[in-house]
Amino acid sequence: MPDFIAPDGLPRCQWCGSAPEFLPYHDNEWGFPVADDQRLFEKLCLESFQSGLSWRTILNKRENFRAAFPHFDFHQVARFDEADVQRLLQDAGIIRHRGKIEATINNAQRAIEMVAQEGSLAAFFWRFEPDADALATPQTQTTSTESIALANALKKRGWKFVGPTTVFALMQAMGLINDHSLTCITRDRAEQARQQFKRPV
Repeated sequence: MPDFIAPDGLPRCQWCGSAPEFLPYHDNEWGFPVADDQRLFEKLCLESFQSGLSWRTILNKRENFRAAFPHFDFHQVARFDEADVQRLLQDAGIIRHRGKIEATINNAQRAIEMVAQEGSLAAFFWRFEPDADALATPQTQTTSTESIALANALKKRGWKFVGPTTVFALMQAMGLINDHSLTCITRDRAEQARQQFKRPV
C-alpha cells in the first residue's frame, strides 16, 4: 500500500491521510510506548468503543469520553452505578451503547484487581510484547498470536469487549508493536522510543 504524503512532503502510513485529525495522532501517539495505567485503560476502552465504528468517530469524541469517564481514572469509573449508566446513555457526546458503557465500568473494576495482583496494568500488558523480528509486514494483519493470548487472558479475568482484534488495535496504539509502515517517517521515531523505553515489571 503506498504511503500518504503529508503536507510536509514526507511519507506517512496510508491510513493517516484519510482525515486531518489523524495526522497529529499518528505522529505523536500511535505506536509510541505507553506505561501509564490510566492512559492504557483509556486506550483499551476507546478501542472497545470503536468496535464496529470508525476510529475517526472515536477520536473526534475523545474529549467527550474523557469528560464522561473522569479521564479514564479507573478507580472513579469502577464506582459508577446504574444511575451513571443512565446518565451516559443520554450523553450525545459519546457512543451511547449500553453494553460498551457497562463493559467500561466492569473493566475499571477488573483493572483495580489487576493492579492489586500484578502491580500495574502496564506490567501485565507488556508481558505480551511479541518478538519484533517475528512480526509480519506492518499493517497486514488485524490479530496476532499475542493479541489472541492477551484477549483470552483478559477474558479469563472477567474483562469484556476485549476480543483479539480490539486487543491488536490496542497493541498498535500503545507501542507494544511498531506497526508503522516501513517507509513512514514516524516509524524510526517510534522505534527509538521503544528502544529507550523501560519495560515495566
